Amino acid sequence: MSTAGEPDTITATDEERAATNRRQRFGQGFLDGISHGWAERPDIVPPARPSVPHTAARRASVSAAFPGARVVVPAGSLKERSNDTDYPFRAHSAFAHLTGWGADAEPDSVLVLDPRPGGAHQATLYFRERADRTTHEFYADATVGEFWIGPRPSASAVAAELGIDTAPVDAFARGADDLVVGEHPDLTRFVSEMRLVKDEYEIAQLKLAVEATARGFDDIVRDLPRIAAHPRGERVVEGLFHQRARTDGNSVGYDTIAASGPHACYLHWTRNDGRVIPGDLILIDAGVEVDSLYTADITRTLPINGRFSDVQRRVYEAVREAADAAFAAARPGARFREVHEAAMSVIAERVAGWGLLPVTAQEALDADLGGHHRRYMVHGTSHHLGLDVHDCAQARREMYYDGILEPGMVFTIEPGLYFQIDDLTVPVEYRGIGVRIEDDILMGADGPVNLSADIPRTADEVEAWIARLRESA
Repeated sequence: MSTAGEPDTITATDEERAATNRRQRFGQGFLDGISHGWAERPDIVPPARPSVPHTAARRASVSAAFPGARVVVPAGSLKERSNDTDYPFRAHSAFAHLTGWGADAEPDSVLVLDPRPGGAHQATLYFRERADRTTHEFYADATVGEFWIGPRPSASAVAAELGIDTAPVDAFARGADDLVVGEHPDLTRFVSEMRLVKDEYEIAQLKLAVEATARGFDDIVRDLPRIAAHPRGERVVEGLFHQRARTDGNSVGYDTIAASGPHACYLHWTRNDGRVIPGDLILIDAGVEVDSLYTADITRTLPINGRFSDVQRRVYEAVREAADAAFAAARPGARFREVHEAAMSVIAERVAGWGLLPVTAQEALDADLGGHHRRYMVHGTSHHLGLDVHDCAQARREMYYDGILEPGMVFTIEPGLYFQIDDLTVPVEYRGIGVRIEDDILMGADGPVNLSADIPRTADEVEAWIARLRESA
């Protein structure tokens, strides 16, 4: 017996009747019966998400900034990885920020803010509703059909959870004067800059991401002997962390860097196919992205055999001192770039003191004629963190690098030193050593708070951490 609204028969389309190189056509018997014999599925209306008041306030800010304009915020579409397979969908960060729809967001959705008299806007979320058993797509469309991918949300459920009116995506029509995120420079900049200061919901999500990431680092440390025994130990590190990210969150927030030995000197080493050899260091840069899509971004550098050599410890502690100096410089009212400048002062002093520079540290720090020390740390010390691992990337320089630190900002502190294996400017004992220490920092009203401080940082703490987890394994 069919449920209400189901057709008695479904007619085969020309595409379905035609043979293809791998599809088999549907016979009419299948088509006559596929819509029948299913139990009714109740449309359960879930409670509103904790993010609802925060997303409403964010949309109000956009409305106030663009009165009278129709604002369009696309979620984005699936992207093909290879034939018939797509990358996992991840909604545009501005869309997630303004709707609260995170890991479960639907591809091709669009948030529209329609202007109303008086300058306010009406928010509508357009999305493709479930292709259930009453539809042709149910069995025929592997992208949206519930026979293929499982239950999808109803319009009433999404409206209740997100606190936004919903409509079918087919009802959305783009206008010539629409302001579209990603296309309109002022709007794109605004929605990026409004994420510079996080609200309490965002901060709570980032704390969850950091906590899950800490557990992922524990997993790696606990399994270092097995990692070292595998011919592609870097892959084992990557896999261990990915397992934690998928069990405790949505996924990794970015490709994990598991860089052992000389690989640690390549800043974005994500090939992760090398050996993890006792006596070397391994640099692990990883972050869990939770279901709301907020991500951590943390780096620790570990001695694989559990103990730093004298040279490794010297380099490691220099980086840690640079991180501590950057943390001390991060105060409400300071400029963001001062955090980097504080770290670089320590880096320049240390490498000059080791005799690695042709000039003094002070000469190296000269903005116009210096920079010699940057050979060993070419990257910046900090970036904002949130829905994107490099959050607020479309913000203006005067709001970002030259901006003023405010309570509610969340950013990284991540100095490093990298002496590549073939760098003839350094003594042999330094070559192949790469160290980075990265923490996630919340700017509080009274100063910075290290959200990742519970993950061991000093050389002594790291050695004790490895010994403790090995004993408990």
